[in-house]
Amino acid sequence: MSARGVVGGLLVGVVVVGAGAVGADRWAAHETQQRAADAIVENLDDVVGTPTVDVGGFPFLTQVWAGSVDHVTGEVEGVSLGGIDATDVHVDARDITTSEPYTAGSATIQATIPTASLEKIVAERTGLDVTLSIDGDHVVASGKVLGVTLSAGVTPSVSGGKLQVSVQDVQLGGLSVDPSKLPGGLGDKLQDITVPVEGLPEGLVLSDATVVSDGLRVEADGAGVVLQAPAASDEPTD
Repeated sequence: MSARGVVGGLLVGVVVVGAGAVGADRWAAHETQQRAADAIVENLDDVVGTPTVDVGGFPFLTQVWAGSVDHVTGEVEGVSLGGIDATDVHVDARDITTSEPYTAGSATIQATIPTASLEKIVAERTGLDVTLSIDGDHVVASGKVLGVTLSAGVTPSVSGGKLQVSVQDVQLGGLSVDPSKLPGGLGDKLQDITVPVEGLPEGLVLSDATVVSDGLRVEADGAGVVLQAPAASDEPTD
């Protein structure tokens, strides 16, 4: 499931409330939150834990009738984003329209890509079996090349809305080595490895990547974000 599915799943409960929500204000808000949480489980891959959604602002129904909900946040302990395991997913959206075309005036999505997911990507791109660990605010890679111990620093960056990692400060057998001198063109493979964070909704762009205790914390944000509600939840229940 793409990041588009994460955002759509978290917010679908808001955009399908419609005329069915005619009870007490808090009941309507609670019902919306529950529908969104159910949609997360039904529409995302490999959901870990119980999703939570919070609809901010009071009163809630007047926002719905006015055609825009002020503030919605949602969290998922873990999901799969296009085959990449991600944890601690958080969505924050404001000014969400309640009729088509569904949009958010502004939105932010944050998620952690664990070191295990990064190891898999590095292995796929370079053919190296490396172990990644966190040392303060640095990522350290270790492994073997032609039977010789390799260690290096891994530097994340966001360029053009894409997450990239480059390997620097390479040591081979305890000696500093220019990455371009590594055998078999390996040095070229270690530069600007693209980590695929795919399927973001229109208007949402990857903007930041920070080293955290268990991997990389990535963030995407934007304005006028186009949302897509899962088809299975297009109609409100009675």
